[in-house]
Amino acid sequence: MGVASAFAIVSLPAAYATPSASVVVSEVYGGGGNSGATLTRDFVELGNAGSAAYDLAGYSVQYLPGSPSSSSTWQVTTLSGSVAPGGRFLVAEAAGSGGTTALPTPDATGSIAMSATSGTIALVSGTTALTCKTAADCAADSRIVDLVGYGSAVVREGSGPVTGASNTASVTRGASLADTDDNAADLTSGTPSPVNSAGQTPGSGDGDGDGGGDDPTQPGSVRVHDIQGTTRLSPLAGQTVTRVPGIVTGVRTTGSKGYWIQDPTADSDPRTSEGIFVYTGSVTPTVAVGDSVLVSGKISEYYPSSTSQSLTEITGPTATVLTSGNALPAAVTLDATSVPSAYIPTAGGGSIESLPLEPAVYAQDLYESTEGMRVSFSDARVVGASDEYGELWVTLKPDENPTLRGGTLYSSYDQPNTGRLEVMSLDTTTSFPAADVGDELSGTTTGPLDYSTYGGYNVQATQLGALVDNGLKQEVTRRQKGDELAVATYNVENLDALDDQEKFDRLAQGVAVNLSSPDVVALEEIQDDNGATNDGTVTSEATLTRFTDAIRAAGGPRYQWRYIAPTDGQDGGEPGGNIRQVFLFNPKRVSFTDRPGGDATTATGVVKTRKGARLTYSPGRIDPTNDAWDSSRKPLVGEFVFHGETVFVIANHFNSKGGDQPLHGRYQPPARSSETQRQAQAAEVNTFVKSLLAADKNAKAVVLGDLNDYEFSQTVTTLTDGGVLTPLITTLPAAERYTYVYDGNSQTLDHILTSPAVTRFDYDVVHLNAEFADQASDHDPQIVRIDVSRCRR
Repeated sequence: MGVASAFAIVSLPAAYATPSASVVVSEVYGGGGNSGATLTRDFVELGNAGSAAYDLAGYSVQYLPGSPSSSSTWQVTTLSGSVAPGGRFLVAEAAGSGGTTALPTPDATGSIAMSATSGTIALVSGTTALTCKTAADCAADSRIVDLVGYGSAVVREGSGPVTGASNTASVTRGASLADTDDNAADLTSGTPSPVNSAGQTPGSGDGDGDGGGDDPTQPGSVRVHDIQGTTRLSPLAGQTVTRVPGIVTGVRTTGSKGYWIQDPTADSDPRTSEGIFVYTGSVTPTVAVGDSVLVSGKISEYYPSSTSQSLTEITGPTATVLTSGNALPAAVTLDATSVPSAYIPTAGGGSIESLPLEPAVYAQDLYESTEGMRVSFSDARVVGASDEYGELWVTLKPDENPTLRGGTLYSSYDQPNTGRLEVMSLDTTTSFPAADVGDELSGTTTGPLDYSTYGGYNVQATQLGALVDNGLKQEVTRRQKGDELAVATYNVENLDALDDQEKFDRLAQGVAVNLSSPDVVALEEIQDDNGATNDGTVTSEATLTRFTDAIRAAGGPRYQWRYIAPTDGQDGGEPGGNIRQVFLFNPKRVSFTDRPGGDATTATGVVKTRKGARLTYSPGRIDPTNDAWDSSRKPLVGEFVFHGETVFVIANHFNSKGGDQPLHGRYQPPARSSETQRQAQAAEVNTFVKSLLAADKNAKAVVLGDLNDYEFSQTVTTLTDGGVLTPLITTLPAAERYTYVYDGNSQTLDHILTSPAVTRFDYDVVHLNAEFADQASDHDPQIVRIDVSRCRR
């Protein structure tokens, strides 16, 4: 039993789901230190049958007596670190007074006194004690990743517990780690055989593999470049290496703890990195920068996510410090000259892991060939603002697709911008700088090159350049004229009535001041009144009351609102939040035409009249039961009247990009699977606009919102099919076409499009969030001012 994915970072698994192909409980022994026992401690061993490392951060091993009483509780041992593919992970538990042989060095240690003959062990995705005490109740607990009941255990998988456990016998899964969710079938009893993550067994010593016959102060036969190899995967993955020499170049004492070593004696092959990360798990490294060390351990490829590239690591390490205070190897210079102009090789959508590296051709190959090594850059412009996780992005190529405000523009799928590089800091004594786009890291930034889930390659800075503030300011758009209808769109990032007043005030300032109080504002990500609390609430009245009050306090008008409350849990977004689109409008400037009858599942339509088109329901939704809107927001349509002219506004929030493969991942070109649903959604909106124009060829329609796709995407092409809509972002100069910044790419996700009758307009993206470390939302709003009276009739 266990998770369905074999990768390191996964969603919480379902108990008793598809039998696990990754991490399972591989051996359980409760007789340690008992009469007749050889081993001195109880233990639980985990095994990973998958092809990628499995992250145990936030997991636990838990024990319940075989016949639990009403007062019995699950006992918990928390875990950290990871299980290498094909590897083991040893959890030591309570020691007895007997036995003669110690366990190999455990990867985690608890104090649970397990029964030798009967009990239940669970691997749990969480550290809170379980409460289930029957097999059925535990089967319903989604936190349980794997479970083994032995002896006469009431809680077990399948037909019954595995029998035969004793003071001298453990219960062990087969060598293949097969899991059919039947303990009696999957495990057998036998002699205890614990193995730790370094591959050590009882009595095998320190795991150095030197057998005691070699000089422990002399390097073994393997060097770092032998481990890294000439492709993205180590030729020694899964093997134990002995006394690998290197100089410690960086130490990480938080999060994924460990340190980097680099061999100062490089080989002649530019494809083979001389640096590597030594992963110590939950143990804080005791080495220091400048130490000359010999490191032994097991080689693994750690996959931060299922589609990412891997990070080659030495796991379960032991280290000998030979000398301290040594000079560090020279850093590899990264700049516009050294980083290639091509981004990454392709493999027809398959994995590029086995391709020989070409560091002179591809930027990502250059980074892979220097993975773990010291790199440096100088005087780099910030193109992605600092975030809450202590990360920012710089460009090594200042002339690569620059925006007017200092960013780097993402303008096509085949131009991911090779100069972008993520920067973090290993300095835990100094606050990470709050940098905005356009600022500069002046001087030299140096540190080991790492790889992580978000962003791919990054510099773990041991020396961080000084921040130069270039004074980026929030934009303020002009106020609309008396005969201009101003319509805006703003994704307010999961706003609900329980948020701090500061968030309301800052978003309100954006509407009242930066957007100059538009006549109509289409909001995305307005949550229900209790936010992520999942209790069936779907109304947003309290949220909108607080927001419109804050806008009024900021100097804006007293807005009214219209929306369609979603069916609980059907529109995606944060679980329990029930996000939706909302129209705010200023009744002193524009009127809303109410036609009751629209609800979460009833579609609005278009009727042709002598005066033109009108909606059957206003506000209403576009075909909300269509499969295109499954687990996604349904478009909100409203009919407005300004200076006697009817204007139809369609607010959208298309399906997110969740599930798409990353630009920097191992599958190239990356699959963008989420586009399929967005294209279907775009087709539905396009069909609706065509129905408006069929009823009135001069219908004035504004389609806007967070489309979660680029101006050059098929989604936008589908939305504009037949020339029924014009994407206004394309009317701006190229360097101004962005509403969002992600991984150092300034890009367009939010859009305003207009029908052909809208011929006189003034359009503006108002940059006030996406480029700033301190942001009220991660999206920038935008606005169109329409001279309705001078548009086509």
